[in-house]
Amino acid sequence: MPYTEAKEHAPGQLHEIFVDPYSAFDNTTTERLLHLRLAMEALIGRPLTEKRLCLRVIHGWENGGCDPEALSHSDHSIGSLEELRRVEARYRQALEQQTRWPGEAGELLARPLEKAIRDAKAEGLTLDEGTCQTPSRWPAFRHGLRLYTLFKVYHRLIYGEDDPYRACRLHKPAGEQEVHEFHLEEGEFAVITPMHGASSDHLLILHPSQLFPVLSLLEGSQTAGR
Repeated sequence: MPYTEAKEHAPGQLHEIFVDPYSAFDNTTTERLLHLRLAMEALIGRPLTEKRLCLRVIHGWENGGCDPEALSHSDHSIGSLEELRRVEARYRQALEQQTRWPGEAGELLARPLEKAIRDAKAEGLTLDEGTCQTPSRWPAFRHGLRLYTLFKVYHRLIYGEDDPYRACRLHKPAGEQEVHEFHLEEGEFAVITPMHGASSDHLLILHPSQLFPVLSLLEGSQTAGR
């Protein structure tokens, strides 16, 4: 591995819009809501219009727990705000009726982690139980850094984060991607985007509790842009 930590605070697409994205969304920053609208249009609004947006809803960790096997998710191709409203209504109805939220458990982290560990052992790498069970040690084997990076993103989205904005690079077999995290009073979400110039889908990630806030932000952004 060339490094064992993700490239956090790396230059990304928002540096083309703001001089300093890391302070653009701070509560003390003038016109922070305008900055947020511009960022959401670039990272979510445009891909939504172009039908290149996938929504990933994550849940399953609570009370400080972070077992990869317990993390659940469901993915939804989103081509309009109306489709996003339907997803939000589905989760809200499940909460109101006290039924389980939709989603598969274990597929986001546990299964890929198991495969990465098997592959590493097949390549002759000796891994003790502590390395396999400790996320910060996953970068010791191939693809472990990507899983550790995603683990941290999912953990911050569920349990919160002090920094209003974070950016890092995600290394996938097909190439690098950018991860943009927003932890704001108006909503908490992350967007994984292709590197500048690439045309693959954007992935919007959030907890079910953030569906309505993010939907409201997107509706407000579209109204302001008219």
